[in-house]
Amino acid sequence: MTGKAAPRTTGEGNTRTRLDRGRGALGPALELVHTGRAPTRAVLTAELGVTRATAGAVAAELEALGLIRVDAHPGAAAGAQGRPSHRLEVAEGGPVALAAQVHADGFRAALVGLGGRIVATAPGCEAVDADPSKVLRSVVEAGTELLRNTGRRCVGAGLAVPSAVAEPEGLALNPLHLAWPPGAPVREIFAECVRAAGIAGPAFAANDVNLAALAEHRHGAGRGSRDLLCVATGHRGVGGALVLDGRLHTGSSGLALEVGHLTVNPEGRPCHCGSRGCLDVEADPLAFLEEAGRDAGPEVSQLEQANDLIRTRYPDDPAVRSAVEALIDRLGLGLSGLVNILNPDRIILGGLHRTLLDTDPERLRAVVADRSLWGRSGGVPILPCTLDHNSLVGAAELAWQPVLDDPLAALA
Repeated sequence: MTGKAAPRTTGEGNTRTRLDRGRGALGPALELVHTGRAPTRAVLTAELGVTRATAGAVAAELEALGLIRVDAHPGAAAGAQGRPSHRLEVAEGGPVALAAQVHADGFRAALVGLGGRIVATAPGCEAVDADPSKVLRSVVEAGTELLRNTGRRCVGAGLAVPSAVAEPEGLALNPLHLAWPPGAPVREIFAECVRAAGIAGPAFAANDVNLAALAEHRHGAGRGSRDLLCVATGHRGVGGALVLDGRLHTGSSGLALEVGHLTVNPEGRPCHCGSRGCLDVEADPLAFLEEAGRDAGPEVSQLEQANDLIRTRYPDDPAVRSAVEALIDRLGLGLSGLVNILNPDRIILGGLHRTLLDTDPERLRAVVADRSLWGRSGGVPILPCTLDHNSLVGAAELAWQPVLDDPLAALA
């Protein structure tokens, strides 16, 4: 039996018209909720520059896609007047991205939802094979198990590696602390592992500090900054990243901000790059342990050993105190040079550098101020990174980006 479709009511037609007009706003609206910049529909309306009705239609569509939750009846704050605006939150049971990280002391997989929320993590593995294919297959298998256990829909996968990643090929050019061959095609290998596991969505790979900066800019210590400099030392080496005008700056081929190879001690340790006294070998956990007269044991990672030594022996142990001061001075020298060139509005520090900042913030800020141009750069805020597993969260951001760009197309 056939017949004419029921006529659409005027209200339904107006709602559909508003949504059609607002389809181009779905991505920007989702990013505003994702980054916490639009906690209510009133703020979303103002940020998008649309009518309240259009913002309502956009929010309703994002809710129908399972991406956000709209609370139409929020409680009013004490002393507030008028009806409170609808609250907007990311959907707790919504889709996730598979995030993977490989570093010198192991690898880990996690599921990360919108808002940078880590939904589930697999136990970390402490052995990294010299064959990247074996490692990436194992980390994807761990992520697949998480997806199976949680039953979540996956939008894609992202990988963080401790190496410069050349674009557009996705090659890990210098995985020095992994024993991987230089130029390993990590993105291609990772994508093949993701496809073989039956995981839907695109796969990406990038440098771990770049991804940490991206995550901190959207969800952590970098929120609200325009030009953000991130410097971090993880398990080995030193990395840097820059967010310019709200976007991650990777240069013409993905290799920008190799800050580890700034010379901070001309008579210092030989560096893997062929130079001497680079930040990479003068201000990482191994350099700290050597400066403090400690041997790097195999029981736990060098980052853990260095952090524990500072937290338990500073300032009572003269050797530890001297090592802290030496690394702060070297780090400050490197930061001052970067500040003079880049003029960021905020600096964030991760890994061991965050511990050094927490231990003696005034010394580090003084070194940067003393060596900055005209003393003006001494006023740049230097803050610790705040996100746990920020490189994992950043890896997930890569997978979430197509959804943020066009939710309808990405989830079709």
